[in-house]
Amino acid sequence: MLVYPSGIDVSTSTLRYLSARLRARRQERGTRWRRVSVGRQALLVLAHLRSGHTYAQLAAGFGVGTTTAYRYIAEAIDVLAALAPTLAEAMKTASTKAFVILDGTLLPIDRIAADRPFYSGKHKRHGMNVQVITDPAGRLLWASPALPGAVHDIRAARTHGIIDVLAETGVECWADKGYRGAGGTIRQPYWGRWETLSAGQQAVNRSHAKIRALVEQAMATLKTWRLLRKLRCSTTRITNLVQAVLVLHLTCAN
Repeated sequence: MLVYPSGIDVSTSTLRYLSARLRARRQERGTRWRRVSVGRQALLVLAHLRSGHTYAQLAAGFGVGTTTAYRYIAEAIDVLAALAPTLAEAMKTASTKAFVILDGTLLPIDRIAADRPFYSGKHKRHGMNVQVITDPAGRLLWASPALPGAVHDIRAARTHGIIDVLAETGVECWADKGYRGAGGTIRQPYWGRWETLSAGQQAVNRSHAKIRALVEQAMATLKTWRLLRKLRCSTTRITNLVQAVLVLHLTCAN
């Protein structure tokens, strides 16, 4: 396999942050020697998450075996996922905001047609449903564990307890029509065909759509980590991947 120099559009502060977490993990385990330093391991992990490089490509580039590359990446993802904010912690931050925005996104996966639980009728493809909460500026605050793509947004929000937590904390939340009937503090646009709505209802829906459009920034931010654009791993690992990316994003943002 040919090897060539390449770059990753991630800040050095993110590399230092991940290196520090991996160094602490090695000290905790009493690891004496590894094929690569913590800095190189962190770089390998960032190349996988940000650029979507395969284990074989990374193994060739870093001079290690494919199995070793897999172990290094799995270790780092577990370390990062454990640092992800819980919903309760995210609500503490959300309570200081004027409101939050809730939406769901589908992370595509490579599954066959027989895997119906993962098939989203809305998106016409297989994937995993992830719920996202952002602040009024569209900045990510929290990302949920991944559920099969066949799960609708309103059911996913109830499964994760999002609706109840928002109501308990009194945080106003803007959401789309996929959350119809959620109740609590979740606001949705008026339901019905555009021409059947009154002028006032149409004005409210326009304003609602402008506010909700900001959540697309968060979705785009998540998918700048190219691994999430097409996941080819076991579905049981996707939650940890999403949580790891969330931690790195919050680190970059800060």
